[in-house]
Amino acid sequence: MRTTFDQQLDKLKEELTKMGALCEQGITAAIAGLMTGDGEKAREAIAIDAEIDRMEREIEDDCLRLLLRQQPVARDLRQISAALKMITDMERIGDQTTDISEIVLQLIGTGYTERLEHLGEMAKATAKMVTGSVDAFVQQDLALAKRVVEYDDVVDDLFCQSRANLIEDIRRDSGCGEEAIDFLMVAKYFERIGDHATNIAEWVAFSITGRHGFGQEDGDGTDLRDDSEK
Repeated sequence: MRTTFDQQLDKLKEELTKMGALCEQGITAAIAGLMTGDGEKAREAIAIDAEIDRMEREIEDDCLRLLLRQQPVARDLRQISAALKMITDMERIGDQTTDISEIVLQLIGTGYTERLEHLGEMAKATAKMVTGSVDAFVQQDLALAKRVVEYDDVVDDLFCQSRANLIEDIRRDSGCGEEAIDFLMVAKYFERIGDHATNIAEWVAFSITGRHGFGQEDGDGTDLRDDSEK
């Protein structure tokens, strides 16, 4: 019985990894569409969101079957409960990549001029957070989960920088106000994706410790940044 349960739990982790990879692909496609004005990339992100929605339903069914048939206890129960919470956040990440892509499709052909470097950096940072949070669950790595939570500060700083750029652009040219609002929305969606990745990491902590979130004693204090970002 335990062998069967372990196999089903391994399958659950594999499916969560696939769903996390889809979230990363959706983020990458959405920002590629924005940076290049490529409508096909934006539509690709929307299609990926539909697959994320399908996987959410499938994983939810798997979790419920494990709860009803195997009657897990203690840490096993926490892992399954955390997985149910995590897929909700991943589904919302997919929704927000669609929101970004729909803005991209509206902007194509308008010759938008916003400086996009901070939005590109936000996309890379949030994709890293999503991947890190799911890896932390699969590996049951509390230190990695904590680093994901700490890395949200990087995304928040990039949001502030992008917002400051937009304010400067409006001051320089009041006619770009509508365009600036669109880009501010894109930045906010990326900021929210970072928040959802943080939520996932905090549920990883719950699956390991039984506590939602982190205390001073958790993790190793090392952040996710490459040397070039520090």
